[in-house]
Amino acid sequence: MRSTVNFPARGGPVFPPPLLLRNLSSPAANCAWSPDDRAFFERRGASSKLRIGGFICCTGSPGVWGPCATSSAQLAVAEINKRGGILGREIELSIYDAGGPLDEVVDRAEQAIAEAEVDLIVGLHTSAVRVALRDIITRNHIPYIYTPVYEGGEQTPGIIAIGETPRWQSRPSIHWLAEVKEASRWYLIGSDYVWPWQSHRAVKRYIAETGGQVVGEEFVPLGEDNHEPHLARIRAAKPDVVLISLIGTDSITFNRAFGECGLAATTLRLGGAMDETVLLGIGADNSENLFCASGYFPNVASRANDDFQIRYRAMFGPNAPPIGSLGQSSYEGLCLLEAAANKAGSLSMGPLLSAARNVVYGGARGPVTIRNGHARMPMYLAEADGLDFRVIRTV
Repeated sequence: MRSTVNFPARGGPVFPPPLLLRNLSSPAANCAWSPDDRAFFERRGASSKLRIGGFICCTGSPGVWGPCATSSAQLAVAEINKRGGILGREIELSIYDAGGPLDEVVDRAEQAIAEAEVDLIVGLHTSAVRVALRDIITRNHIPYIYTPVYEGGEQTPGIIAIGETPRWQSRPSIHWLAEVKEASRWYLIGSDYVWPWQSHRAVKRYIAETGGQVVGEEFVPLGEDNHEPHLARIRAAKPDVVLISLIGTDSITFNRAFGECGLAATTLRLGGAMDETVLLGIGADNSENLFCASGYFPNVASRANDDFQIRYRAMFGPNAPPIGSLGQSSYEGLCLLEAAANKAGSLSMGPLLSAARNVVYGGARGPVTIRNGHARMPMYLAEADGLDFRVIRTV
């Protein structure tokens, strides 16, 4: 199922996933085709447009980030097309739901590629989806930019991952909580899939570096909203900190229950894939002693961030989906694509991916440096203050 939509003048995006966005604006210029690019686009259907598939979780536990991610991608496409497109080619953006059963997402991607609907994929979804799409990406030689926080270590040819990883996100925050809050007993709880599995392995090493110990660990099936058994085990273990790697609405329901049962007053929490979208769902009454580490927060004062938010609200109005780190990463994925393509002078997979491994792009975070395929950016530790995260230090 697909439906055609247009950008609203104001008042927020239309969001019926999966959706197709066409003719967002015309490129200012057309550049000559390189031989490699001509061969690439002839294989993909001979379109002069660059067809980007935005695989974004619109349903399921991570679907809470879908509206912001879709709006952020729309904003990037409109801005890039206004500048003349990618190497003179207008972007045609299609949004596909990357939520739901993995086999359905894989089928959706295979069909989109087979029918020449996409030349390149930008993904904001779980690492489980990324892993499931690897074979399709390599088999079809489709460049794939993966934007959210993830476990690190992605080396699949064709995939560029730009999100925060445990080494830069979790390690400094764990050390800070150990030193400043004297935290030594840790309980780890995450969703039952690859990002929490692998992130927790790294987290255990960082906790050991501080002399702390892990007093409990569990993985929760996606979609689980009965957290009483988990909270009972946490209460019995008496940790100083609960490190939370739950996703989307699962994190919301867990943290609500955590606050409502009285644990928030006595136990610290450190979130990974958490932002203002999730915090709104948790509510101010349940956010006491809740910390989050991220490379982006909307209230970080910078010219780049201020300008991004002004343009976002000008495009989507006062009722736009709230901006958060995960959702806005889809904007940055397209900014990276533009920078890498301009550096390579080509949209062919080899030159493009080579350029993307060592490039600087500008986004809502300001300049982000990619070196040897790894993103480097400022990392912030913030504490929940009502319905906002208040940055307390750069880590």
